[in-house]
Amino acid sequence: MKYISPKYGLNSYTCPHCGTIARQYHYSRTKSLDGSHQNQKDNPVRTTVCEFCKEVTLWHFEIMVFPDRGNAPLPNPDMPDEIKKDYEEAASISTKSPRGSAALLRLAIQKLCVHLGGSGKNINDDIAKLVKDGLPERIKKSLDVVRVIGNNAVHPGQINTDSEEVVGNLFQLINIITEYMITMPHRIENLYNDLPEGAREAIEKRDSN
Repeated sequence: MKYISPKYGLNSYTCPHCGTIARQYHYSRTKSLDGSHQNQKDNPVRTTVCEFCKEVTLWHFEIMVFPDRGNAPLPNPDMPDEIKKDYEEAASISTKSPRGSAALLRLAIQKLCVHLGGSGKNINDDIAKLVKDGLPERIKKSLDVVRVIGNNAVHPGQINTDSEEVVGNLFQLINIITEYMITMPHRIENLYNDLPEGAREAIEKRDSN
């Protein structure tokens, strides 16, 4: 899923309201808050309007202030609610405190491991168990990336967890993990269940031999 981080001045990016990559129309006030005229580029109050959903995004110069979700992509719709809550909280502070955001995402990963069958006692052990249960190598690496960077946010190491770019990648990884481990199985199961009953019985008979 392609994601273009919102940035004032870009002609198009992923809308923080609807999650669609769409044309964005930029506006700036020609009057200051006290009613006097000023150079458009000097006015701190700026807005963009999404061509797709028509929602307004508010900026202070080049910093997005509404919606208050930093530059994080919208969470995968299939993300469990208790994990989505941590994800959204991490998004709301991602530009103000990237390190705090990384720590919250690490917590989200720990909860996601529990959702997938882990015990929740030790995130490293939970990932190891998921690998034994058939977790794909690439998804294991994604879990470990979020785990290690999140750990560094709490216990400083060699990774710059004050970097918005580093933390921004974590949001995308959690969405990728959710897509692979939750969304895709649901889609495949629904497609399989839509097969004619006779076809499913033949498949089950084949696999039982």
